[in-house]
Amino acid sequence: MASRARVALYKTLGTLLERLPERFDVVVVSRIARTVGKRSPGARANLRTNIEHALGVPAASADDELVERFVERGFESYGRYWAEGAKLPALRKATISKYFQVAEGLEHLHDAKSRGKGIIIALPHIGSWEWGGSFLDSIGLGMTAVAEELEPAELFAWFKEKREKIGIRIEPLNEHAGTILLHTLKENGVVGLLCDRDLQDNGVEVEFFGEQVRIPAGPATLALRTGATLVAAACYSGPGRGHFAVVTPPIAAERQGRLREDVTRVTQGVAVALEGLIRRAPEQWHVLQPRFDS
Repeated sequence: MASRARVALYKTLGTLLERLPERFDVVVVSRIARTVGKRSPGARANLRTNIEHALGVPAASADDELVERFVERGFESYGRYWAEGAKLPALRKATISKYFQVAEGLEHLHDAKSRGKGIIIALPHIGSWEWGGSFLDSIGLGMTAVAEELEPAELFAWFKEKREKIGIRIEPLNEHAGTILLHTLKENGVVGLLCDRDLQDNGVEVEFFGEQVRIPAGPATLALRTGATLVAAACYSGPGRGHFAVVTPPIAAERQGRLREDVTRVTQGVAVALEGLIRRAPEQWHVLQPRFDS
């Protein structure tokens, strides 16, 4: 019964957001997110710590008023992410193309496509990566991504259907995911992997914003095994109704020694690239979970 109610709630909210007038939905959900943020001390403390690291300011010397403004904007941005993500399936491709552009680095994707070995895009939880995936589909690149399997299965199926409607192929994060991604790259496809959180608790330890943390080894491992081009990218919300993406130059991913050491080295390169992308808009880094031991 509880599972059925959960599915009904998600579907109802998704349908409501999809049908609300554009921008009105963003205003409403951003305000709700800001209110929820004030009533969720754990999530708020986590977001504050993460933003402090992204800003490069030690907690002891942080400007409380400044950081709090970033935190407030962080929850508002998180609300915008959900509102605009829910709206995507209802938008025409022409509308998506009108309000999305790759501001830097589109040439890296075209160059990688011409190499014929596939493209791996390492993504942080910044802005709306779904807008980026939908845009890639509109220019003929497409994208395959993996996502946590939600319970119940009906909820994951609904989530998968919504994402695939906007041009993003979704595969569950399970024991078959690796094989599917390898096949995608073999076919010169694009794989997008959110990798600033270690969901499976089996990541590689790297330095990230001055601390040792674990991030997924998937992007590095796939690049080393296939020769695919590895880049990092972020899709930022704003200004106004717009969205824009930044794609980094390719991250070096050649074999040099033992696979384990190569994976660690390349994953550190991914971490550095993600740092640069997150620093551009720390308030859009939607990670409400603890990320740093300190």
